[in-house]
Amino acid sequence: MATVRFTSTLVRHRPAPALDAPGQTVRAVLDTGLADDPLLKAYVLDEQGRVRKHVNIFVDGVMIRDRARLSDPVGPTSEIYVLQALSGG
Repeated sequence: MATVRFTSTLVRHRPAPALDAPGQTVRAVLDTGLADDPLLKAYVLDEQGRVRKHVNIFVDGVMIRDRARLSDPVGPTSEIYVLQALSGG
């Protein structure tokens, strides 16, 4: 199972312990892993199921390419990191 971890910046605003979930894509892992926490899921994904603008997701250290369908592949021992995107000047 893949492990999903949330950065401490996000955890300050919403409890988000690491979780393990099965799946071969980012979509499958997040849908399964966040099924019991609709508030956290809504923080990460918008109403259409796309990654929100203020969130970035990395799989094994590489930022995902597909922010709409979340079709990026996930291996059985992958680590997925969900973090707040930073902006400013």
